[in-house]
Amino acid sequence: MTSSLNAARRTRELARARDLVVDVLVVGLGATGAGAALDAASRGLSTIAIDAHDLAFGTSRWSSKMIHGGLRYLAKGQVGVAHESAVERGTLLRRTAPHLVRAQPYLLPLTPAVSGAQAATVMAGYRLGDGLRMAARTPRRLLPGPSRIPARQALDLAAPLNPHGLRGALLSWDGRLVDDARLVVALARTAAAHGAGILTRCRALELAGDGAQVRDELTGETFTIRARAVINAAGVWAAQLDPAIRLRPSRGTHLVLRPQTLPGLRAGLHVPIPGESNRFALVLPQLDGRIHVGLTDEPVEGPVPDVPQAPEEDVTFLLDVLNSVLGVPLGRQEVAGAYAGLRPLLAAEGRTADLSRRHALLTSPDGVVTVVGGKLTTYRRMAQDAVDRVVTLRGLAAGRSRTARLPLVGAPGTAGVPRGGGAAPDRLWERYGQEAEAVRALMTRDPALAEPLPTGVTRAELVWAVRHEGALDADDLLDRRTRIGLVPEDRAAALPAALAALEY
Repeated sequence: MTSSLNAARRTRELARARDLVVDVLVVGLGATGAGAALDAASRGLSTIAIDAHDLAFGTSRWSSKMIHGGLRYLAKGQVGVAHESAVERGTLLRRTAPHLVRAQPYLLPLTPAVSGAQAATVMAGYRLGDGLRMAARTPRRLLPGPSRIPARQALDLAAPLNPHGLRGALLSWDGRLVDDARLVVALARTAAAHGAGILTRCRALELAGDGAQVRDELTGETFTIRARAVINAAGVWAAQLDPAIRLRPSRGTHLVLRPQTLPGLRAGLHVPIPGESNRFALVLPQLDGRIHVGLTDEPVEGPVPDVPQAPEEDVTFLLDVLNSVLGVPLGRQEVAGAYAGLRPLLAAEGRTADLSRRHALLTSPDGVVTVVGGKLTTYRRMAQDAVDRVVTLRGLAAGRSRTARLPLVGAPGTAGVPRGGGAAPDRLWERYGQEAEAVRALMTRDPALAEPLPTGVTRAELVWAVRHEGALDADDLLDRRTRIGLVPEDRAAALPAALAALEY
């Protein structure tokens, strides 16, 4: 079955959903929900996955795009969570998504504010993290080990650092995503290739152990999806479908800096947050030239919004932390955009920054299984555990999970650089993997589609997203299939091209 998602396929899947009793219904199409749909479908279970909005509409697209080995958890004594993170990082790097995940170098600048004892402690942590890499059997060729480098080399990798008093830097490596939303799209399409019905713009109004009352948000029509098992993977909105669940969301804000705001930055930065012993701000160069700076960890009270907003106090805080290591401080005018995501943490006492990131499975009295908590890095394990639970709970005939060895759409299927030859530019290979040639072919047939938009995205990619990635409107194209919309003026400039792609 083809992996392509589009409006025509959605119409067919909607009709099918009304007539069938499926084995598994998944609510939520973020990383965990799309991962659960793939896990269930690849075991041979008939599966439908729905979302009130779009693929990666929620928290999954607002991450730091890090696929990390759990060093922070190790520092808190959460060895199991740290090891799980390292294993899942290795799985993505080696087998399932080497086209979307790669190694990223990070520098921790040894400024006068970082004492020798602090530097030694952090380096010890980095070496423990390298031990996690070894335990997870991730080859060093994919993820190099840590080292201390002199000031000259640090400035070569990160020219914007303040050279005065700089004693060098600690160099470490971790995994990073090209784009978190693209991971979700790849998961959903791979699930579709295994027979899962992927239905965006379908809102679950009520959940029960045998299905859900659903509203098609495009037509307003309500109908019932019947299922033998139901997984609630709605993330920070999970409690809206099961009021017995108690969550304590926390807000993570990132800044978006324009290309060339920090010229000469060739590595990410870990910047110590003043007054915190084990928290760092992240400075993350993106493949589109922009730079993301994050992130906060603040509790959020009250109703959960569809799209969280980044408050001005978060912007000021992150700028202040970043400027503490720069030779030339940045002003507010250098911030081209900002975004915020909400972490679906289980309610507990203490600061949200200190709450466990271990995921949890909760089963309602009528058998709905909710999966919450966790991290983007461990989405696959969260999905596997949720499907394992419903298989056992409902006595479904299914084998063991296959997703640890199942390459996602675009992956080459083996470890290494996912380049299959051909004439497609590197930028396309970095986003589409083995499908890069198919995207390039659109430009060959119609040279007008090669026209670049802000961030270098081409019109061909917008057309590809409509035909194969389930994009239904301009918001899907600009805010999720591409990330042009993170900067408002770039979004406005690209809007006509997005509208044209929908009609192409």
